[in-house]
Amino acid sequence: MLEEKFDAIVIGAGPAGNACAFTMANRGMKVLQLERGEYPGSKNVQGAILYADALEKLIPDFREDAPLERHIIEQRIWMMDDRSSSGMQYRSEDFNEENPNRYTIIRAQFDKWFSKRVQGAGALVICETTVTELVQEPDGRVIGVRTDRIGGFIKCDVVVLAEGVNGLLGERAGLRGVPSPSSVALAVKEMHFLPRETIESRFNLTGDEGLVIEAAGTITKGMTGTAFIYTNKESLSVGIGCLISDFAETKETPYGLLENFAAHPSVAPLLIGSEIKEYAAHMIPEGGYKAIPKLFGDGWVIVGDAGQFVNAVHREGSNLAMTTGRIAAEAIFQVKSRREAPTAENLSLYKKMLDETFVMKDMKKYKDLPKALHNKHLFTTYPKLLNQAMQTWFRVDGIDKKSKENEIAKSFVKSRRFGLLSDMFSIARGWR
Repeated sequence: MLEEKFDAIVIGAGPAGNACAFTMANRGMKVLQLERGEYPGSKNVQGAILYADALEKLIPDFREDAPLERHIIEQRIWMMDDRSSSGMQYRSEDFNEENPNRYTIIRAQFDKWFSKRVQGAGALVICETTVTELVQEPDGRVIGVRTDRIGGFIKCDVVVLAEGVNGLLGERAGLRGVPSPSSVALAVKEMHFLPRETIESRFNLTGDEGLVIEAAGTITKGMTGTAFIYTNKESLSVGIGCLISDFAETKETPYGLLENFAAHPSVAPLLIGSEIKEYAAHMIPEGGYKAIPKLFGDGWVIVGDAGQFVNAVHREGSNLAMTTGRIAAEAIFQVKSRREAPTAENLSLYKKMLDETFVMKDMKKYKDLPKALHNKHLFTTYPKLLNQAMQTWFRVDGIDKKSKENEIAKSFVKSRRFGLLSDMFSIARGWR
């Protein structure tokens, strides 16, 4: 048992937990961080995207030694049916800037690096330790945690829950409800290893340039979800995810979807010759603004995925995690520096500060979009119509262009009639 009392205990060593622990330790607070994995990142073999701005606010010089894969210069968005893909792409030399804006990373390596920075700031990090419960006074105030180690009660002023979307501590303590299956996605990822030069020639990249592909359509078999390909230095992160409620209803398997995506005519040539070495599954919050639980209480705050902080529209997560972790730490530090008790009233400063950031502004902007996107036609009918329209338009077969335009228009009207306008209105309203 650790006899000393800590100013704060952070549960979890992902981006949100690390950002929070680093910020508090950097301000001289006595911080303990507990991680159930063998080391920070040990449960995260998959590749991911790092948004530099959020990390720069924490560690301005992170580019000097952080394990970064490739900086992203090109984004592709695909709409797919079973045999075709159409979409858009954006590539700019401006992204080959001195301090690039986005990077691909391997979470196992990055989280371990981030944790060393946390320890360097003065926090005590203990791994292979599971927090079994929050210790509460009769009035509900959190005063510490209990772990699976002998004599595992540890006291603190504030507990930071950075345990992820499927964390059980907050639920067991009654601090937040069980996330709805319709607000959580299950994503599966594979790491496809290829020689560096093969990746660069196959994706038209030079040096450490990177490319990201996001895809949607019939690849999810009518379920709400997306797929992706991220380019790393010597590997490709390939994955797909859908809402848990949809998996339960359709009985489709995540790995089956991933196999089909990898075998798609637009994807298979990109993976030829690759060796699959790693496979992982991960739960991602997708409920948006309306699924955010209460974020603070007497002696506790919630950050990152545990608070449903993912912008599903823009596929942003790590930046929201790090920002919520940093803001929570700054609020806790202000309360402590004023010698105030960590009551719910005082810790409400966290929510007030967070409301002024892009995190809450973006989450609120898209508050109605998750419901609008839970529409099977977006992942079946429309991808088929779009790709068929593209084929009709580009196929040269002696039919005049006016007739082709009429054929395309009729196909959309015939398929959805009034539903097309309704769906477009719902998405437009949710987007605004």
